[in-house]
Amino acid sequence: MSPDSLGPAVHVAAAAVIDAAGRVLIAQRPEGTHLAGGWEFPGGKLEPGEERSKGLARELREELGISIMGTPRPLIRVRHAYPAREVLIDMWVVKRYEGEPRGLEGQALRWCTQDELAAVELLPADKPIVAALRLPERLTQVSSPFYCISDVGSLGRSMPSADTRAGGRLRGVICAGADEGLAAARAGADFLGLRESLADVEVAALCDRVPVPVFARGIRLERAWELGASGIHEINV
Repeated sequence: MSPDSLGPAVHVAAAAVIDAAGRVLIAQRPEGTHLAGGWEFPGGKLEPGEERSKGLARELREELGISIMGTPRPLIRVRHAYPAREVLIDMWVVKRYEGEPRGLEGQALRWCTQDELAAVELLPADKPIVAALRLPERLTQVSSPFYCISDVGSLGRSMPSADTRAGGRLRGVICAGADEGLAAARAGADFLGLRESLADVEVAALCDRVPVPVFARGIRLERAWELGASGIHEINV
């Protein structure tokens, strides 16, 4: 079945809820639901016209009994076609919250380290999120065990998927502006770093148009999150 035959994608807001020990919370879909028994990041379907961040707060309150404190960190958007439906997941990272997470809808919960999370049989739509969670909030180096960053000139060369790269590292591209960022995302970049500071409206527009994490420059970290960026870029280039 092709994605076009599935109808509009189900728009979901979900979060990697992280505790003080750095563990990530996952939930098991209860019996009687679509894909029952599968493990996923907590969240759920947005209501018509509902703002994404507000929908996320509502879902975590209804599913887990927790309230988000401050601004959650935008991470990645993932689109995936299951046999019966297509989903579009807006994924966030939530480290500051009130309350102790509980399975209020009958779902089992499990806390995982990053290494444990990589070995869990998550639902297919959630698997790309695990790699993105390795990205730091601040980019301070061009290479790490989890990612590498190259200049926009690399767009002229092949950019294989993260799953097939040596070590599974994500590949980022440094971009001068929104046009280069859009081109890099279309060419297969896993995340984008802005070379220069951009106006807030330009950062927000880029983040809204690309599904991959964006790292802004020259602004505070929480302000970057408010604009839709996943972090800030502090590498001298």
